[in-house]
Amino acid sequence: MAATENNAAERAGRKIRVGLVTSNKMEKTVVVKIERRVQHALYSKVLIRTNKLKAHDELSCDIGDTVEIMETRPLSKDKRWRVTRIIEKVK
Repeated sequence: MAATENNAAERAGRKIRVGLVTSNKMEKTVVVKIERRVQHALYSKVLIRTNKLKAHDELSCDIGDTVEIMETRPLSKDKRWRVTRIIEKVK
């Protein structure tokens, strides 16, 4: 854990997001759903916007896990993120 925190501190310019694993059917790749709340410009209603990102997974995540992902160099056509830690395992 300490190595991961030091690594994150060194790479201060990289984006870090927290999301939910929705698919782990690929080899060493998971699909992570990121939810963000945005307020509508005119009506002030809070809307939920979602993005699905593909992330490199060396920690073997399961569907339903809450994970932290960090931006990285392009690893494949769609993969630009990697899983840095599992925040909560699914029960």
